[in-house]
Amino acid sequence: MGLTDTFVRAAKHSGAAAGDKHTDGGAMYLLVKASGKYWRMNYRFAGARKTLALGVYPAVTLAQARQRRDKARALLADGVDPSTAKRQEKQAKIAEAANTFEAVARDWLARTSAKRAEITQVKVQTWLEKDAFPFIGNMPIATIGPRDVLERVVRKLEARGAIDTAHRLKQLCGQVFRYAVVTGLTERDVTADLRDALTAKTKSNHAAITDPRLLGELLRSIQDFKGHPCTLAALKLSPLVFVRPGELRTAEWAGIDLDAAEWRMPGAKMKMKHDHIVPLSRQAVEILRGVQPVTGHGRYVFPSLRTGERPMSENTVNAALRAMGYSAETHTGHGFRATARTIMDEVLNERVDLIEHQLAHAVKDVNGRAYNRTAHLPARRLMMQRWADYLDGLRLGTECAGPSGPA
Repeated sequence: MGLTDTFVRAAKHSGAAAGDKHTDGGAMYLLVKASGKYWRMNYRFAGARKTLALGVYPAVTLAQARQRRDKARALLADGVDPSTAKRQEKQAKIAEAANTFEAVARDWLARTSAKRAEITQVKVQTWLEKDAFPFIGNMPIATIGPRDVLERVVRKLEARGAIDTAHRLKQLCGQVFRYAVVTGLTERDVTADLRDALTAKTKSNHAAITDPRLLGELLRSIQDFKGHPCTLAALKLSPLVFVRPGELRTAEWAGIDLDAAEWRMPGAKMKMKHDHIVPLSRQAVEILRGVQPVTGHGRYVFPSLRTGERPMSENTVNAALRAMGYSAETHTGHGFRATARTIMDEVLNERVDLIEHQLAHAVKDVNGRAYNRTAHLPARRLMMQRWADYLDGLRLGTECAGPSGPA
């Protein structure tokens, strides 16, 4: 006769040092000791007598213990040692628990960092840390399904109206999953199932003010801005240097020579992967000298307001513009590039090739070769000073069109 639930529940330890054994059949028994009740199974494998632990009562019921016994007997019938199988299963679970989405993603970030510009690396890491890790980061990557990514990550971003970011993060998650596949940590990229589940992106250019009169109003609004000194400095510098927002917020003091009035950026920080030089106007140097006593002791010109170990948030400049009353449909931090490109060409008649060089766009000579970083540097230096003087005139209301530059 096998054991019953009533008997198992009522069984008491008799005081025997080795404990009391109560058989159930199929080589399984209940071992009752002073410390508790234990399910065990004796068996022979490769001529050796062994004992398999099936669990502890009441966490493992009689029915569950019998299921584990039957599974072990099936393994024995197939020539597999159930103790070895149990150990391997435990090790697999430990490895699975260690290989969370966050752990795998951080490993992927580190191993692929050389393929990305530094500003892109920071941006990708920030997206994951802000919008993925809090929701699926602690989940073993092998257990994550398409619905987890959709509901816990994508839908949350869409609910905030961050449609483009939702698409980017879905792509990033896909890269992490594909890395996990090739490293043997999961079976497939589950984000492939989300192809038609995301809200469609709306294509639009970065909004930019290109009317000199309206630009003058914006410059006066920036001048009157009452925010944090670093934010104000970044706002003032944005139209003067018109670099990409990511390049501005990750600017490092090591690359800036105020005496030479130059800002040198290594190719690793640039979208086009080429070294770039930004000649600094007198006005730009003045702004940087003003912020140097505040942040000059650290790495970044515009550090995070929370910690100096990281650069300013990518939303800081745009948030300041919104606070001044400029909507995303009117002007953005990235829009300063289009502002400069349009007005310098159409109003100031600056040479288009110099403007493109200064925008760090790919410009090639007649033989199809890319110009180096110092190409036309003296001419670009003069152009940047003319631009800064023109912006001063707009801000002060002394001119709206400006003088014509060289043809």
